[in-house]
Amino acid sequence: MAHDDTPSDITRVDARALPSSEEQFRLLVQGVTDYAIYMLDAGGHVASWNAGAERIKGYNPEEIIGSHFSRFHTEEDVHAGMPAVSLRIAAAEGRYEKEGWRVRKSGDRFWAHVIIDAIRNPDGSILGFAKITRDITERREAQRALEQAQQALFQSQKLESIGQLTGGIAHDFNNLLTAILGSLELLRKRMPDDPKAVALLDNAVQGARRGATLTQRMLAFARRQELKTEAVDLRVLVENMMGLLERSIGPSISIRTQFPPNLPLVKSDASQLDSALLNLAVNARDAMPQGGIIMIKAQAEIVEQATATGMAPGHYVRLAVTDTGTGMDAATLDRAMEPFFTTKGVGKGTGLGLSMIHGLAEQSGGKLILLSPPGEGLTAELWLPVTEDLATPADPQADPPEAKAKRLTILAVDDDDLVLMNTVAMLEDLGHEVVEAGSGAAALQAMSRHPDINMVISDQAMPGMAGVELAAAVRKQRPDMPIILATGFAELPPGADASLHRLAKPFNQAQLAQAVEAVQHT
Repeated sequence: MAHDDTPSDITRVDARALPSSEEQFRLLVQGVTDYAIYMLDAGGHVASWNAGAERIKGYNPEEIIGSHFSRFHTEEDVHAGMPAVSLRIAAAEGRYEKEGWRVRKSGDRFWAHVIIDAIRNPDGSILGFAKITRDITERREAQRALEQAQQALFQSQKLESIGQLTGGIAHDFNNLLTAILGSLELLRKRMPDDPKAVALLDNAVQGARRGATLTQRMLAFARRQELKTEAVDLRVLVENMMGLLERSIGPSISIRTQFPPNLPLVKSDASQLDSALLNLAVNARDAMPQGGIIMIKAQAEIVEQATATGMAPGHYVRLAVTDTGTGMDAATLDRAMEPFFTTKGVGKGTGLGLSMIHGLAEQSGGKLILLSPPGEGLTAELWLPVTEDLATPADPQADPPEAKAKRLTILAVDDDDLVLMNTVAMLEDLGHEVVEAGSGAAALQAMSRHPDINMVISDQAMPGMAGVELAAAVRKQRPDMPIILATGFAELPPGADASLHRLAKPFNQAQLAQAVEAVQHT
């Protein structure tokens, strides 16, 4: 006959089931492998050890039970008393939670998330502690990689914005300097033979040329300088510069080089690389006032996939210049490539050296990376793309074509009145007849009114109709018309006629005359 269980039966059932539940829970904890779960006695000694603890920390139960848990801490934490502090907080507040470095049996460190819960007797006294540790090294590294990528993107965007601003400023300065240098040159021809006046004029010309050099460096940072790209052997380039480098840095600093055999050639501008290397060496010298060592070395590298710094996949050569100086802190590194930022003090540098090298690297298809581990000086890495092009560049010493006394009717086009006036004056002084136009539309109208025009010299950056657009319109009417494009920028808009003869701003009368002569024979 069926009957209900009595209270004593229920008690007996629960009592029988309880050991089984406790055993199941023990087996469950013991079998967990993602977490190190173990007990500590009131003094901090290990009283139990699960499979996760063995996997993460490397000790088997026989090796570790009875040992003090401080052996999992780093030496720095042990000296600082952190194990005792963690137990004291857990005892006072019931719980301790923190992330930090821990040490495996092998001596390797890992980043751990640690929880310690206090276990109390019925009377409230501490019986021991339950400790849970999880290895979150991979998660931390992934987070750090994400933060670094975000920082690299921020830096790239910041430099890009500064580059656009710098390029625009350099363009405007080039226009001013073109007018100044040209006018001073024409003024020299008309001045009386007064030594004091000539000296003042020469001083003004030198100042304007220094300004032109600054604008070129600004354009380099903005990646708009004119590069003569060629195949460059970095080992030969450095060897040829050793004498200059040694004279520039002085006897208190030694230069060492390290180049592997069969180093690939790189694609860049050799003369700009000369300037970049000299600049890096001088920076290294200034960082070592008491003397030291500059190491210049190169190594072929392969980038498999795009990096956080924006390096495209491909084959590169990494040219590294390392000093034993004071290095840079993180805040200085963040700003080091900004134009006009310098740590050398007032009057000791323009702050354009690293920004120029940054622009050179970017325009060549590479990167400039600055590394400064604490106490280890600074390493400037210039990554340049490998090239198979063995073409020999044109001889920079070759004599320009001789100017011929042929009178031309030239259409001069520029939206800047100062530059236009200057260009017209120089052309007329050369014996040419000049028709002026202040815009592309005005230039096309002048072409219709003056069928005798046999050359066009136009600015590129003009509102409404840019120089390349004007050139295309002129060529539709007169396909054989010689055209010179005056611009301070290296790159033309997509789709522009690459055969257009370009005259770099700022230019003087001799350069203008050479361009006029050269374009007649192309």
